[in-house]
Amino acid sequence: MEIPERVRHSLTGQTLLLVEDNEDEVFMMKRAFRKANVTNPLQVVTNGEEALAYLEGRDRYADRKQFPFPLVVFLDLNLPKKSGFEVLESVRQHPVLKKITIYILSSSTRPADVERAALLGANGYFIKPTQLEKLQELVEKWYSLAQFKAYPVGT
Repeated sequence: MEIPERVRHSLTGQTLLLVEDNEDEVFMMKRAFRKANVTNPLQVVTNGEEALAYLEGRDRYADRKQFPFPLVVFLDLNLPKKSGFEVLESVRQHPVLKKITIYILSSSTRPADVERAALLGANGYFIKPTQLEKLQELVEKWYSLAQFKAYPVGT
């Protein structure tokens, strides 16, 4: 059975949001996306408060043409102003945002962090590789699977 074009490429062109405060890791993630041929627009915010403002379309993020609602969020846990856990908890309690796909992208391998992220409703938990090649492999595998995933409709 052939998969219809609109289903197979449901991720194509959709905005992705990276919530990461470390400039080096933002650079690595952008490079890994480029090397993995992920052409989706990637927006970046650097702290938990900005993440919530972006998702809610508040303040400087009110213009959805400039800051489109993301289909997927990659969320670091260790963030200034609000932690990734606080962002995740706020989003999952928000009546409109609660169904957005959020993947934790963290260097923490602590089982307690993985469990807490799952309990708060993360869709997945990825350990950040420290090597660009490994990060590229992670992005490629995620993207390959994500193209076939059904995503909730955003705002």
